Amino acid sequence: MDEVDARFSVLERTADAAVVAAIRELVAHGEDRRLNRINVPDFATKHGLDEEATIAAFLHAARLGLFEMSWNVLCPGCGGVLDANASLRTVRQETYNCALCAAGYEPTLDELVEVVFTVSPRVRRIAAHDPDSLPPWEYARQILWGSGVDLPEEDYERILDGVTLDALEVPAGGKAVLSVQLPSEFVILFEPVSHSAHFVDVKGEPTRERQTLSAVYNKVRAPTGTTVMRPGPLRIALENQTDRRGLPGLWIANDDFHRLLGRRKPFLTAKRLLSNQTFRHLFRAETLDVDQRLKILSLTFLFTDLKGSTHLYERVGDLAAYDLVKAHFGVLNEIVAEETGAVVKTIGDAVMATFTTPDRAVAAALRMREGMRQLNDARQHEDLVLKIGIHEGPCLAVALNDRQDYFGQTVNIASRVQGLADSRAIFATRAVVENPASAALLAGAGLTPSAQNLALRGVTEQVTIYQIP
Repeated sequence: MDEVDARFSVLERTADAAVVAAIRELVAHGEDRRLNRINVPDFATKHGLDEEATIAAFLHAARLGLFEMSWNVLCPGCGGVLDANASLRTVRQETYNCALCAAGYEPTLDELVEVVFTVSPRVRRIAAHDPDSLPPWEYARQILWGSGVDLPEEDYERILDGVTLDALEVPAGGKAVLSVQLPSEFVILFEPVSHSAHFVDVKGEPTRERQTLSAVYNKVRAPTGTTVMRPGPLRIALENQTDRRGLPGLWIANDDFHRLLGRRKPFLTAKRLLSNQTFRHLFRAETLDVDQRLKILSLTFLFTDLKGSTHLYERVGDLAAYDLVKAHFGVLNEIVAEETGAVVKTIGDAVMATFTTPDRAVAAALRMREGMRQLNDARQHEDLVLKIGIHEGPCLAVALNDRQDYFGQTVNIASRVQGLADSRAIFATRAVVENPASAALLAGAGLTPSAQNLALRGVTEQVTIYQIP
């Protein structure tokens, strides 16, 4: 058995068998491009696999060295990759600029950082391991665009050819000339390797006189400029001062071009991965540096605590109480993972968990309450009464005590909401209960939350808190 087979054997013992079989088949027989920057949710959909099990399998495969993870900063406009990182630790710029869209963006983890998987060169060598060997259109497909851009499978090159006036390859340190006939349309001179662009606004009466333009590519990313020209002949002098080849091309920014880049499909976001229990288990201390602060626009926090745990220890004794609390943690951890959340930490008898959407937190809370009821029924005593609080909002992903954690007022409010609970009722804020998916879930369960305005410590104004019976 060679090293790769040995690692797959380990993977088979730690991940879903159907997913591992699909990954094995892909590695053995898939086209090169299928093994580069794999969009895991899309892979699961196309193979009819459970999405969470597929994410877990790829995480285990990455831990075993079969795949390499990349955290890519995306442009929300065109879907292009603005920066590729082997770790989230290197996502450090406050703003990332897209030359093609002439705009800058803060790298929030909700939708602007994707996580993709590429086969390790030790497992199988593919063309994308040497991006400068890829043909121009494949470079655009495999390196330039993010995994959430739904590019056509069959007509990709034909469509791209249709919106390209001309393109060529300029070697490192080389010069070239591009001669074209400008149409009466907006044109973009774009070089994807250095991510440089220049807009050409073509308008007015056609001319027979040759117009000229020059472009120099280097490591300094100049702002995207605009030149107004007339329809007619254009000569572009190109100079590549970088140590890599350049792939400049003139793209017509027409309806076909925007349709090509406008289609989207789901992809694995950094926010979702940070709230994945398998990821937190396998990559616990490898996510962020202690001085990093990355913004998340929306994350749902669920806090729990056991009511009267001190009395429980006094009544049943330390050993029996420890076993009960341990069983309670086991139930909560299982439910959080099954509802696609992650336990961030435990503090005494309390749990802090995160979910990417409010409805998953509500579903988890309802199941937690039922889980405690079943544990109590088995003991024929109401030993375990769980206090639950839920809140959704923006926060910062940070590193605290050698692990990935969260910081901000949203976290504080969620904790305070949990502190209000004193019965089997679940307490949640308006942002959680009025979320459409949460509302549908509660209505389906026949539960009608009741609202009250309450003061929370550390919060200036009163907060509307809903009690879920």
